[in-house]
Amino acid sequence: MYVSYLFPGGRSKAITLSYDDGQIFDRRLVSIFNEYKIRATFFLNSANLGRNIFIEPDEVSRLYQGHEVGVHTKTHPFLDSIPVEAAVEEIMEDRKALEKLVGYPVKGMSYPYGVYNEDIVKILPSLGIEYSRTVISTFSFNLPSTFLAWHPTCHHNQDLLDISKKFLESPYLQHLQLLYIWGHSFEFKRENNWHIIENFCKLVSKFDSVWFATNIEIVRYVKALKMLEFSADKEIVYNPSATSIWLLVDGNPVEVKGGQMVNLK
Repeated sequence: MYVSYLFPGGRSKAITLSYDDGQIFDRRLVSIFNEYKIRATFFLNSANLGRNIFIEPDEVSRLYQGHEVGVHTKTHPFLDSIPVEAAVEEIMEDRKALEKLVGYPVKGMSYPYGVYNEDIVKILPSLGIEYSRTVISTFSFNLPSTFLAWHPTCHHNQDLLDISKKFLESPYLQHLQLLYIWGHSFEFKRENNWHIIENFCKLVSKFDSVWFATNIEIVRYVKALKMLEFSADKEIVYNPSATSIWLLVDGNPVEVKGGQMVNLK
């Protein structure tokens, strides 16, 4: 018997995106995502909200409804250039402020300027942060080795359509495939290239075989996958989580619901 993992709905591919800073150009970006039913994560600096070209605090919950809001620190410092105590404050104060705005636990983060070090990575779990995105492009479709230094596939300016077509056309070889795109919405305004993200959304939204998820949904699903308990011969599986998990068993998709024991034979 051959068993491998699948994403929700028996899909083998997933797409997730994230955008930083929370500037007013997120409004147009969110409207594009909503039109094509694409879901994304937006990392915000709570101290900047309501200032200059940043969105207003009272529109955060409404604007990002159906998406995810995450930490980008309170004031966007270089985290490797300040005391650890200051880094803790930047992360926790941002998290608390954002949670008051959105009304749910904020568990994700992206590193300001993409800068981090080992000390910062080590403290994140104690601050309630389950993942943090870097700006290092892998140009691959593999799941990250660690979610606390989650390297994306590419920035949206890095041949996005070509990379997306390669992702969509690549065969399932018994491992999950993830396309992770990141950027800043102000870049579309600055470079007058909104067509890049619009064409991307038009392309990928046609594929029912892709799971469109926020960053935290990817993290939680993968963690639930790792919680599965198999018998030695892999014929019996128990799912101790509350999340339905999908498996490919001898070529057939099988759903294992939360709390369920299933005989796969």
